[in-house]
Amino acid sequence: MATASWCFLAAMIVAYGIANLLQSVAAARTTMQHTFDPGLLLRLAGHRAYLVGLVCQVGGFVLAFLARRDLPLFLVQASVAAGLGVTALLGVIVLKWRLPMAEVVLLLLLFAGITALVLSAQPAPSKPLGTAGVIALLVALGAIAVLGIFAVRLQGAPGSVALGSLAGLGFSAAAVAARPLASASTWDAFLTDPLLYLLIGHSIVGQLLLGLAMQRGSTTAAVAAMDAAGAVPAAIVGLLLLNDKIWPGREWLAGTGFLITLAAVIGLTRYAEPQHHHAVAQETTRAVLDGGVGGRQLPLVAPRPAEGRLCDSESTGPTRAASTQAASTGLRRPITRS
Repeated sequence: MATASWCFLAAMIVAYGIANLLQSVAAARTTMQHTFDPGLLLRLAGHRAYLVGLVCQVGGFVLAFLARRDLPLFLVQASVAAGLGVTALLGVIVLKWRLPMAEVVLLLLLFAGITALVLSAQPAPSKPLGTAGVIALLVALGAIAVLGIFAVRLQGAPGSVALGSLAGLGFSAAAVAARPLASASTWDAFLTDPLLYLLIGHSIVGQLLLGLAMQRGSTTAAVAAMDAAGAVPAAIVGLLLLNDKIWPGREWLAGTGFLITLAAVIGLTRYAEPQHHHAVAQETTRAVLDGGVGGRQLPLVAPRPAEGRLCDSESTGPTRAASTQAASTGLRRPITRS
């Protein structure tokens, strides 16, 4: 069973990476949400990209659930962050993202940290969480929802990081519930366990918070904040309460790998650049310089993007540049984002 858990872990990384990319495209195409409104999930569901991404995320969630049956939470939760590498690679290949060198270095560090965790993790079944743990998860669900109501007021990179962090806490709590739940011996025990419904509640709240975070700037920053906030609590609870184990003599490797992974995802929240509109401004400026309107060169300005409407797939390319040039008679100076 332990061998299957490693296969589940690898497939989970790929599934989450694809899900992050598709959901970010849908979030960018949806009108910016300024309140903690669950209706956002219904609007996102109107985009085919989001639905496919949601299927991938559900698949990743199921794979992670199966992996947690034998693998420690510090490994599974940190490995979720490796999906960022898949997201970034697909973004570069498919959507022509331009990753800064700092982000490339941080992604390499992320994979180095995950490798160290893989080498140090010892498979073992989970212990029961207990009544006190169930109550703590219920309280955490309410606290995360309340904090989300206030965090949704933040815009730009601070909003992405704050909402992404809260999403990470929600998914971390879901992971804590999933570890002992995965060891349920029968379907009756599985369906009547309160951990199942706490897992669902935390997952829904986390999904809503992640969608809000992706609307506010960098996909990488939102997902990295989520992974950073979600890895630490789950790792601590797993080691202290749920029988997570490290191979004897490799404690230093686990500690080093976890710190490297955590530093990499935190760094990605600082250096990741918004993918939604910077390239559009560059392409528009280039188009204006090359052609102008009526043989007259125009000032170096770009159109103000409709808030929340630009998506990654629109960020580069001659088609987008041509369309913006055709409308250049109404060019306005862009808003500079921090």
